[in-house]
Amino acid sequence: MIELSGIQKTFNAGTVDEKKLFDNFNLKIDEGEFVAVIGSNGSGKTTMLNIISGSTAADSGKILLGGAEINKLKDYKRAMRIGRVFQDPAMGTCPSMTIWENLSIADNKGKRFGLSFGLNRARKDFYRSSLEFLGMGLEDRLDTPAGTLSGGQRQALALIMATLVSPDLLLLDEHTAALDPKAADTVMELTDKLVREKKITSLMVTHNLRYAVEYGTRTIMMHEGGIVLDVSGEKRRNTEIDDYLKIFNEISLEKGN
Repeated sequence: MIELSGIQKTFNAGTVDEKKLFDNFNLKIDEGEFVAVIGSNGSGKTTMLNIISGSTAADSGKILLGGAEINKLKDYKRAMRIGRVFQDPAMGTCPSMTIWENLSIADNKGKRFGLSFGLNRARKDFYRSSLEFLGMGLEDRLDTPAGTLSGGQRQALALIMATLVSPDLLLLDEHTAALDPKAADTVMELTDKLVREKKITSLMVTHNLRYAVEYGTRTIMMHEGGIVLDVSGEKRRNTEIDDYLKIFNEISLEKGN
């Protein structure tokens, strides 16, 4: 489904602040996998998502999505096939626009006609049924500005928007980190349900080790631009939070921290 091959990325090349993050980085995710990515700060987790989405360019290497190379596609072109939910709930929705208008924008992604064309009764009924999935009562608040919603409600709306037109790939960039614990658990449960029911190939960066253990089909740990652990299947089911913490501590000791 998504494959990164021979990715190279250096920041501030040729300066005293030069930092090589990725040196021949490789990753392949099969269709239908839900991959949780954990790792220390600066390990390359979010940069990897940025390279896939096109908001950061790799210096070299290939990115294949569904077998087609997307390296030369601009980020707005990739967005037609890739959904993304960010850490900040404000980044996934427009606060001054209503829930209905936000969903219409997401629904019309990649289409040539404007918002006014998309605001029709038939689609409004579809949006209402999509929001019922959340169990938050937002289906009865379609004319409410998104900016008046709580963080958890807004992030749930962003999740629906990112998957309204089922993407080939869903990127989740610490999408529960800015929420309080209860709201984070709610959004994570909704994420899991949505990904499973729509069978969306997903890549989730998270600092929450419990989520990395409880959700998804595969867990990857990154460190300094490389993958130091990759578990799935029975091995993943037998790996606990303490096992991940042990690896973190071993890496920290090796680096003299």
